[in-house]
Amino acid sequence: MIPELGQISLILSLVIAALLASLPIYGAQANNKALMQTARPLAHAQLLFIVVAFALLTYSFTVHDFSVAYVQKNSNTLLPFAYQISAVWGAHEGSLLLWVMILAIWTSALGIFSKQLPEHVIARVLAVMGMISVGFIAFTIFTSNPFARAFPISPEGVDLNPLLQDPGLIFHPPLLYTGYVGFAVAFAFAIAALIDGKLDAQWIRWSRPWTNIAWAFLTLGIALGSFWAYYELGWGGWWFWDPVENASFMPWLVGAALIHSQAVTEKRGSFKSWTLLLAIAAFSLSLLGTFLVRSGVLTSVHAFASDPERGLFILAFVVIIVCGSLVLFALRAPNKDAGQPFAAYSRETLLLFNNLLLTGAAGMVLIGTLYPLLADALKLGKISVGSPYFGFLFAVLMLPLVMLLPFGPLTRWQNDQASKSAKLLIPWAGLALVAGGISFFFWPGSTIKTVGGVITAIWILLGTLVFVSSRFKSSGSRFTAEMLGMISAHIGVGVFFFGVLMTESLSIEKDVAAEPGSSFSLRGYDFRFDGVKKVEGPNYIADRGTIIIKKSGDLIATLHPEKRMYASGGNSMTEAAIHSRLHRDLYVALGKPLDEKGTWALRLYVKPFIRFIWLGALLMAIGGFVVSFDKRFKRRSAREVIP
Repeated sequence: MIPELGQISLILSLVIAALLASLPIYGAQANNKALMQTARPLAHAQLLFIVVAFALLTYSFTVHDFSVAYVQKNSNTLLPFAYQISAVWGAHEGSLLLWVMILAIWTSALGIFSKQLPEHVIARVLAVMGMISVGFIAFTIFTSNPFARAFPISPEGVDLNPLLQDPGLIFHPPLLYTGYVGFAVAFAFAIAALIDGKLDAQWIRWSRPWTNIAWAFLTLGIALGSFWAYYELGWGGWWFWDPVENASFMPWLVGAALIHSQAVTEKRGSFKSWTLLLAIAAFSLSLLGTFLVRSGVLTSVHAFASDPERGLFILAFVVIIVCGSLVLFALRAPNKDAGQPFAAYSRETLLLFNNLLLTGAAGMVLIGTLYPLLADALKLGKISVGSPYFGFLFAVLMLPLVMLLPFGPLTRWQNDQASKSAKLLIPWAGLALVAGGISFFFWPGSTIKTVGGVITAIWILLGTLVFVSSRFKSSGSRFTAEMLGMISAHIGVGVFFFGVLMTESLSIEKDVAAEPGSSFSLRGYDFRFDGVKKVEGPNYIADRGTIIIKKSGDLIATLHPEKRMYASGGNSMTEAAIHSRLHRDLYVALGKPLDEKGTWALRLYVKPFIRFIWLGALLMAIGGFVVSFDKRFKRRSAREVIP
């Protein structure tokens, strides 16, 4: 009975979503206040029924209701309780339901925190959100029903994928989906503005906090996914340019461009059409990621489904959304930019370069991701596009962005002299170059990437501090939430690139055949292998190694990497052991037994400054959240109208 109630709840949510997609927007067009006022209650009702459906599916997991096919395939009675909960979104059907619920949360939140907006505005925005909900709920019901019954009923479930039995599953998908789906709000504002026929500062001002929050959540989701892969897969890397990784990275890049473009449009009236197009592109790329993950067109540890029916459904939905929004853009977007004119050197110009570089990077990733798929579909042969392509072109595009980043906050709107900013920054640029040169000659194992990491970090950090100092010196100046968020995000960019370049240049690894009692030296650290013993977990048996790490005779850490075999069978899973400090990680992964004498394959890593990668991402996310609290975004009236 419980699964049927869940199914009914989903069907009712689809009906409500259809009403939300139609009644408020018709009311806005007909100036019918009663119909417009249905938007908020319908948004809340939709969320209620989806939450009920999600709660019932969760309950089915916790009581081991193996009559539900999805539960039977992704759980069993030995699964720890925390993973019984996270298993709800551990495969295609449940993860799609999570997506739908997060979309409903965004829609309901928009209704709650939009009281300052005129009724016709919020009616159109919520109606667009309802249209998106109709597509995803229908996708869930008709192709991906999580409540479908299993016949015959099995007394025991299969199990959750062992790779997913990790705390990362609890947090990574919800954070990532919150970011993905959050771009639907910026998209809805853009489409509503196009339907309304005008774009003013009010529209942009109210979409900006939602965009920043979505981007911040996506940043956290990507960073957590990177960290999860780092410690779970036993390979010691943090990014693989996997197609599904790329699918989350593309909307992040476009979202970053959108954030900066919205600032220009709101404050100066420029880039109106470009801002609209970026809002459409950010959400469209999120939908593209959904298609790649769920269509079966690629093989990845992140991929959920391989059903052609599902692939065709989501492809049709993506095409309708993308093509429909682009047609509307072509028909209703402003023909000319009526914003305030700006000189060749101004903050507008620098932000324009910022946008071009970020969207260029997204385009580069898009081509590298889709071209192998298109080549395979057209029978042109198997083509692999890997790290050399992505790494080189991304570095080429990001270098000028990093160089220009400190100039932006110091440059005036409309017109400024480059010499003024240069005068403030050149001494610190010289200091960064000197520090980079010193690191090359005196840092053990340094390369050109080491130099780049040092120069980048010092350049961005000191450039940002110059801006902070200039604000303090200016009479009557103050730090708004927007400025504080920008400072945090920019420092995060510097910290991130420092971590990436230093890790890639200074990391060292060694694959060894280790007998009990043998020792290995790596970058001044001594790793002693003390053998392996069997241990039992809640639903697995593991070979647990013991590695003693010393430096100059002093004990640093005792690590216990594992090789786990789950009770449900399948492949063994590697659980790396890591001793972390801010400046380095000591990383050990247990391989395979090599003989009957207790010899095992070990992989040893020393990874300097890798934590700075995720610290930088955290600072960027904090910056996005802080910006969203700027008091200016709460104003109802616009100071200027952009025709």
